[in-house]
Amino acid sequence: MLINTINKIFLFILFFLLIANNAYSEIIKKIEIRGNNRIPDETIKMLTNVKVNDDISQNDINNLIKNLYETNFFENIQIKFSKNILIITTKENPIISNIKIKGIKAKRIKEDINKVLTLREKSSFNEVVIFKEKEKVSNLLKNQGYISSEINILKENLDDNKINLIFDINLGEKAKIKKISFIGKKIFKDQKLKNVIVSEEYKFWKFLSGKKYLNETLIDFDKQLLKNFYLNKGYYNVSINSSFAKQINTDEFELIFNIEANEKVIFRNLNLELPSDYNSENFSEINDLFEKLKGENYSINKIKDILDKIDQIVLEEQFETIKASVEENLVDNKLDLKFVILETEKLLVEKINIFGNNITEEIVIRNQLLVDEGDPYNEILKTKSINNLKSLNFFKNVNSEIIDGSSEDLKIINIFVDEKPTGEVMAGAGFGTTGSSIFLGVKENNFLGKGISLDSNLNISSESINGLFSIENRNYKNTDKSLFLTVDASETDRLKNSGYKFNRTGFDVGTRFEYYDDFYLKLGSSNYYERIETDNTASARQQAQEGDYLDLFLNISATYDKRNQKFQTSDGFLSSYSVDLPYISETYSLINKYKYKYFTELYENNVSSFSLSLRSAHSLKNEDIKLSERLRVPSSLLRGFEFGKVGPKDGDDYIGGNYMVAVNFSSTLPQVLENSQNTDFLIFVDAANLWGVDYNSSLDDNEIRSSVGIALDWFSPVGPMNFSLAQPLTKSDNDVTESFRFNLGTTF
Repeated sequence: MLINTINKIFLFILFFLLIANNAYSEIIKKIEIRGNNRIPDETIKMLTNVKVNDDISQNDINNLIKNLYETNFFENIQIKFSKNILIITTKENPIISNIKIKGIKAKRIKEDINKVLTLREKSSFNEVVIFKEKEKVSNLLKNQGYISSEINILKENLDDNKINLIFDINLGEKAKIKKISFIGKKIFKDQKLKNVIVSEEYKFWKFLSGKKYLNETLIDFDKQLLKNFYLNKGYYNVSINSSFAKQINTDEFELIFNIEANEKVIFRNLNLELPSDYNSENFSEINDLFEKLKGENYSINKIKDILDKIDQIVLEEQFETIKASVEENLVDNKLDLKFVILETEKLLVEKINIFGNNITEEIVIRNQLLVDEGDPYNEILKTKSINNLKSLNFFKNVNSEIIDGSSEDLKIINIFVDEKPTGEVMAGAGFGTTGSSIFLGVKENNFLGKGISLDSNLNISSESINGLFSIENRNYKNTDKSLFLTVDASETDRLKNSGYKFNRTGFDVGTRFEYYDDFYLKLGSSNYYERIETDNTASARQQAQEGDYLDLFLNISATYDKRNQKFQTSDGFLSSYSVDLPYISETYSLINKYKYKYFTELYENNVSSFSLSLRSAHSLKNEDIKLSERLRVPSSLLRGFEFGKVGPKDGDDYIGGNYMVAVNFSSTLPQVLENSQNTDFLIFVDAANLWGVDYNSSLDDNEIRSSVGIALDWFSPVGPMNFSLAQPLTKSDNDVTESFRFNLGTTF
């Protein structure tokens, strides 16, 4: 009985409130706008979303006030409704006449600040928004290394309710990364981990690098790079718990990463689950990969390789609507993986929208997409397209979203890019026992937003000087093929050791493209004019080669690249073959080159490599090849011997040979010295031979040169230094040995 009474009372109150609310509702007979100077009455009336003869309640009035404040036009709004007259009294926000940035001289920083500001000249000023603007500027400056900057925002009142907005900024000193340290269960040496991340320690010669200053965004990126590094080294459970900056001096900090790498994990059982109507024989390669991986260390890249292989097979078999996923099960540091392929709903791409490309032309971006409007939607191709865009290195970030189209079977792909500067200025210097060198270069990777690469550099050494300019259109005629042109001029002086020098001027033109996954082709033509000079001590056959030459070659090269990464490779291999075919020449020299290099980890924290290099040069007319085309063994392939002072000799001159072979093995050593975080030790074995003299077989040399030694890479305070100590094992009587070699240099 009591409950029924309470319910009746509640219903009565609710009914009364409804009646009361409706009772308040009245008809608007007139709308008056007061206090506005800049915004017309009609505009304000439109923004209120009410008009004469509308019923209005207190709830409507509340919404009206809310709508007007959301326009950001008004500082204050008062509403009065009396005698069917709606009176709206406003106080307009001031208009920003000008935005001034004080305390900063650098034009680039000012431009960066203007880009992040939402407020613009001629827009309304809002006290609430200004705090957000201040936060944006502060975050921008922190990401540029100014972590202690002070920002004051001032208003300068003008006539007609206008203001000047002044950002008074004291940048302070940039926060330099004096030292980078790694703590916790890190496993690897500090220097190894420094090579993984982007942030770097402050050095005076890195004056053009912004990576030596504290940058929160960059540090977050570094944490992800570190995690990926450990995930590819077998550490399935790894965490980068924290990263923090410890202040050393006023503007110097120590960047510290806390790493916890648990025990290594190995692959145990790997399986592939297919839809019932799929032919398992099409995926036999996958099962072969599974067998090879069993018992190996966990690697996220190896999982990615399997997924890429699945994608490749799926595309070859023209399965248009599939999705691949991975199920993981970890037991006692042994990982079971199940790769599942599922059929998905058949969908079509209605439209592809691209946002954020203010510089890069849209066609450059679309050329990287493997899916087009009207095609069946394929998640694999969409993902590969995004990866293609990332590999251009034009953008800070590339993201995508899939939204519904105009019907159930249509999808719209939205792609968002965040452009970054694509220009580079490079300089370098080095010196050592083999001579000194200077390098200067300027490069632009996205000229005029067309995806065109421009590169110019000058390289000066003790033996030669070389200048080069190149241009490459990586989207030639809106295809996935690149067209390149390189113009260079050089002078090489070998009078002292070989009795000749030559000047060469010419150009290369051609195309390069990915013919198949990781398989690249290059087709081109080398065309150059050359002048050879000899001294009076050179042999008669050498002196006979004095003169001018015009040579045109057809260049063909094929490269199969399965390295896990281009720099600091630790796994995989590279195989490359090239041939230069003469079609206009005096000597018609045919030049062949083959290179193979294999990388692996023999044990923890080790990188071992094996390489094979083969080269040949001979005349198709059975004549002498030019002195400038004769082969020599590069110093990097035969340590323990002076460059150019091995192989056939004519009198006192080292003349090079027609054939060269080199075999190399190297392996890094465990950390030898305590606290030697900036050093890497390695052992090496080199073997090479250079032989063949067209004009005189008696000058031939069939001796195999070999050496063994130890090398030290030291990242010193003044730049990277390399030391090698080699002991020749076999040599010829004519060879000049060089047991010790060092080089110092850097690029900044």
